Amino acid sequence: MAKTLQAKNGQVYAYGTGRRKNAVAQVRVIDGEGKILVNDKELGEYFGLETLKLIVRQPLVETGMEGRVDVIAKVHGGGISGQAGALRHGLARALCELDESHRGVLKKSGFLTRDSRMKERKKYGLKKARKASQFSKR
Repeated sequence: MAKTLQAKNGQVYAYGTGRRKNAVAQVRVIDGEGKILVNDKELGEYFGLETLKLIVRQPLVETGMEGRVDVIAKVHGGGISGQAGALRHGLARALCELDESHRGVLKKSGFLTRDSRMKERKKYGLKKARKASQFSKR
């Protein structure tokens, strides 16, 4: 779960962990001017597609915190789309921990719910999770 902490310099920050598919994001939110760093890169540098950048910024826009907090995130596992979803989930959790009044808005938008859809495992005797070889009567 997310935790609100205070750094030595007096800055208040909050943690949140987000997950989607096989991606995991560890997100830290600090008071600042709106920078978003993902794996030590700018948001635009890490996520090339505009839709992915939009997905990541959604919790900030919904709560009106865009331009008021800095976001530092470490993301690993999964693909680029899953990482964006995990980052959104972690950011929403961290914002909730920073200010409890954001919870209603974020919950209504569905950002606090973990998207549990994952790839189904391959079963023995099959080519993929559900695909079997073609049946031959003779």
